[in-house]
Amino acid sequence: MNINCTVDNEEVGLPKYESECASGMDLRAWKYSWPNYLKETNDFSEEGLKLYPNSRVLIKTGLHIELPPDIEAQIRPRSGLALKNGISIVNSPGTIDEDFRGNIGVVLINHGDETFIIKKGDKIAQMVFQKVEKFNLNIVDKLQDTLRGDGGFGSTSKGRA
Repeated sequence: MNINCTVDNEEVGLPKYESECASGMDLRAWKYSWPNYLKETNDFSEEGLKLYPNSRVLIKTGLHIELPPDIEAQIRPRSGLALKNGISIVNSPGTIDEDFRGNIGVVLINHGDETFIIKKGDKIAQMVFQKVEKFNLNIVDKLQDTLRGDGGFGSTSKGRA
């Protein structure tokens, strides 16, 4: 299946599958914005951007996509960045709806103990395409009973060691 796209900076290039069986395309850093200054888009310096522990930043990819009907793009963390550096995505997975045409951004967070350097062109996330099913909610007087009922967090592990 083909998906139409535009890129703001061909130097960074299009995302691509890095192996024959990969599920996600790797997204690369192009520009960034700080959470309190989202209207300001910054270029990366030669030294890169310092993302301090417990800090977050919006990384822009320079990619705009035109999704077909009933398809979403999910933006997911890269497992290597998470394991080695504690870098993840705040709203994981991020969702790109089929009607969004803006610059795809990734909200990275540093859960690690050390400052992490991000440079222009670095692989920062992966994008996976998924089919979306639409549903209607129906109001009823009572829901069917189950063994779990309204048990919340941890309720399915009661009685286990």
